[in-house]
Parts: sequence; C-alpha cells; structure tokens
Amino acid sequence: MKIVKKIINNPVLKFLLGLIKVLVWIFAILVVTLIVIQRVFDNQVSLGSYRMFTIASGSMLPEYEVYDVIIAKETNPNEIEIGDDVVYLGEKRDYKGKVITHRVISKREENGVYYFTTQGTANEVADPEIDSSQIYGTVVYRPKVLTWLSHILNNSYGLYFLIIVPIAFLIFLEILDHIHQKESDLEDEEAK
Repeated sequence: MKIVKKIINNPVLKFLLGLIKVLVWIFAILVVTLIVIQRVFDNQVSLGSYRMFTIASGSMLPEYEVYDVIIAKETNPNEIEIGDDVVYLGEKRDYKGKVITHRVISKREENGVYYFTTQGTANEVADPEIDSSQIYGTVVYRPKVLTWLSHILNNSYGLYFLIIVPIAFLIFLEILDHIHQKESDLEDEEAK
C-alpha cells in the first residue's frame, strides 16, 4: 500500500493525471457540444454566419467523403461563382427536405433573384435548379480534427473508444482521487 501511496503522492504524476483529466473533460465536452449543435438544432444554428454540416453521401467524392465535416459561410448570392461548393436545402423530388452539398455548375439571375444548378462531383446528372433562398452557404473549410472525430464517432468501435473509454477513465480517476482523499483524512485524524 505504501508503494501505491508513494506513486499517488508523486507531484509530477499528480500534475500529469490532473492535466489528463482536464484534457479528457474538455474533449468530452467538445464532442458532446458538437453533436448537440448539429443534431438537436438540425443545422438551423448559425454561429457568426457559419454553419457546420456532415457529408451524408458519396455524391461529392473524391472532394468530400461520407462523414466529413464541413463549415459553410453564409454568402451573398451574387458572390457565389460557378465551381463553388454550396450547401442548400432541397425542395424538389428526391431532394425535398434534405441538406445537400454540391458544386455550382451554372448560375443565372432573373428579376433580382439568383438561380443555381448544382451537381455532385460523383454524379452524372445535375440537381433540380434552386434559388438563392435555399442556400445555407458556400463551403469554406473542412476541419481535419472534426472530420476525424466524425469518422470515428460514426463507427461503433470509435464511439466506444471516444466516448465510453474516456468516461470510464474519468470515473477511475475520480475513484482514485476519492480513495486518496479518504486515506489523507484518516491519516490526519490519526495524527491528532
């Protein structure tokens, strides 16, 4: 028991365990926050004109893979160019109610309203024409860390290792802290 106590009381180990615990908590909170923002608010939340989306199909391969996370920025329709990747809400046929990320292949203006034709880079057929009111924004960034997390969280093993194992590790550290505190309290009482 003295060896365990000596190890637990080592100041370097205490610091490292404390640091690891804080980092694991921050990581867990970040993952849960991102999931809540994206899933609960159904992509209706914009943070400073930016929105986060997850690619759901292979229609944009090789540009974006399934489960890649992308950041789209609200863009003035007259600034959207042919070749830009846009995220929009489909309103016609098979696209109705779906959030789509495809590339702009044509653009036209009629009576002050911009209309766009888009197409997935892996698709042979263009999407139904959309108007500017359907567009959430243009893709500006694909965060590597969030994409990596998304790929792992959408894998049953990844979910286990990124959620369950860190929580079990945090519980284990809390139990160790509790045991150490109880031992310290007993020693203090015996010393009196």
